[in-house]
Amino acid sequence: MSELRMVGRVVKPHGVRGELLVDVSTDSADLRFAPGAVLFVTSRDGSVSRTLTVTAARPHSGKFLVTFDGVTGRDAADELRNAVLSGDIAELPDTGDPDEFYDHQLEALVPFVREIVPEVDLPGRRVLVDPPPGLFE
Repeated sequence: MSELRMVGRVVKPHGVRGELLVDVSTDSADLRFAPGAVLFVTSRDGSVSRTLTVTAARPHSGKFLVTFDGVTGRDAADELRNAVLSGDIAELPDTGDPDEFYDHQLEALVPFVREIVPEVDLPGRRVLVDPPPGLFE
């Protein structure tokens, strides 16, 4: 199976036609929730229970309203309440910026400023970190 990362969590149904209010947890929301995008519904233990295909999405009060193929009506939408939505990391495009990275490409999270992380070598899978005293203590 592909490597998955959480991209959002269903908060609740919105309206009566199957639209869902989703709390987005990705910087690539426009890509992850674009029509035709396939997302995985995962349980708390990380196992995939099904896939959903986005048919429409739009921003709404700091979240997204999302419609999925096959989720029609409030009852079907309510079955997805609190579901975790994940996306395949292989589907993410290259950032195109040598100073921008996806979190899954890094091994430890540190304040990502040039003073602390002066060099990132993606092909070599290496990050040079120059931590200030006390950062890792």
